Amino acid sequence: MFEQVKLTYDFNALEPHIDELTMQTHYGKHHAGYTNNLNSALEKLPGLQGKSIEEILINLGEIEDAALQRTVRNNGGGYYNHNLYFATLSPNGGGEPRGDLGSQIKKDFGSFEELQKTLTAHAAGVFGSGWAWLSTDRDGKLVVSSTPNQDNPLMVEGGKLMPIFGIDVWEHAYYLKYKNVRMDYINAIFNVVDWDKVAEFYQKAL
Repeated sequence: MFEQVKLTYDFNALEPHIDELTMQTHYGKHHAGYTNNLNSALEKLPGLQGKSIEEILINLGEIEDAALQRTVRNNGGGYYNHNLYFATLSPNGGGEPRGDLGSQIKKDFGSFEELQKTLTAHAAGVFGSGWAWLSTDRDGKLVVSSTPNQDNPLMVEGGKLMPIFGIDVWEHAYYLKYKNVRMDYINAIFNVVDWDKVAEFYQKAL
């Protein structure tokens, strides 16, 4: 049974950038719903018991029942995406990545500022609901992309890319505070990104 990532900060700890009510609703309602729905769907798929969420999402095509595959795609994606999202936020976030991740960012994007511009453009450019991603391949090369709905690079690239940071641009991530001004939310989130945690995910992916 899959469980939500445990928060290491209080719901109000990310203010003023992400407000307490949004955190309560996002984590306690939306993320909890994806997690519960995923676990319910997997009860009908005993062949997937014991597999990691990454294995399941990479191999969605192996689920023969179309309705169940769609349910696992939507809710498994929602579960995985939100675990990563909440794990990479911190009241002590912001600043710039250091170490190997910082060096790779300069190599692949020229500077952290260029990475931030690229991520911002992808997040702002999602039509409707979706995500902007920073991912790595097995050689450490960094890639920015976006996906609709609760899809992620694991599904799209068949496991060739591993997400290490994602910006949730579903309206439930920002609407209570920022209304329809998505760009204000995107700009604000860089103040709470835990780049040390992103770097940890980067190292694990190699």
